Amino acid sequence: MHRTPTVQQNSLSLFLAITLGLTALAGCESGGVGDPCTPEEEYLSNFAGFAVNGRSVEARSFQCETRICMVNNFLGRTTCPYGQVGFSQADVLAAEAENRTLTVNPSCKIPGTEDPIDPGVTVKPRLEERPPEDAVYCSCRCDGPDSTARYCECPGGFKCEELIKDMKLGSAQLAGSYCVRSGTMLADPAQAGKSGILCDRTSQNCED
Repeated sequence: MHRTPTVQQNSLSLFLAITLGLTALAGCESGGVGDPCTPEEEYLSNFAGFAVNGRSVEARSFQCETRICMVNNFLGRTTCPYGQVGFSQADVLAAEAENRTLTVNPSCKIPGTEDPIDPGVTVKPRLEERPPEDAVYCSCRCDGPDSTARYCECPGGFKCEELIKDMKLGSAQLAGSYCVRSGTMLADPAQAGKSGILCDRTSQNCED
């Protein structure tokens, strides 16, 4: 499967997947900022979801006019609000020892299909107060370390916020600030992950 350039950054690490030769990222156009997008990681069957303290910028996203799909402190999978509990190797061994069939009912599916993801993968539920429309959408780069780059102007309702720090590891083409929906930046993502209300299938407190 073709992988698009992606930068992920959280408190522990910075993941880079940038193809050399990217010249003008489509961050200079602001049309379509705020449009929904599904990060390409969610098309992977073994993807367990995003961490609430993580940030990701996917360049060359064909879902976005701006070609940038942004993930800003989001928990889980956008397409699986209630998550799923995967089975472990211990569950498999126990079923074999008891000569019984291991029953699994995966809840998460590959976006746009009815195909379940790997039933052995546990996906955390989303945070009720952090829906995709506040954390995962098309954006554009509005500022950055490269003084010669072209940057966009954020449309109304959005603010230029630093999202990806320049770690001097070849990420300058994606490092910088992006248009973020006003009032949605988390001051303490780690705390939100600890105390936030999770989407609960029983109470149906989140939309699919």
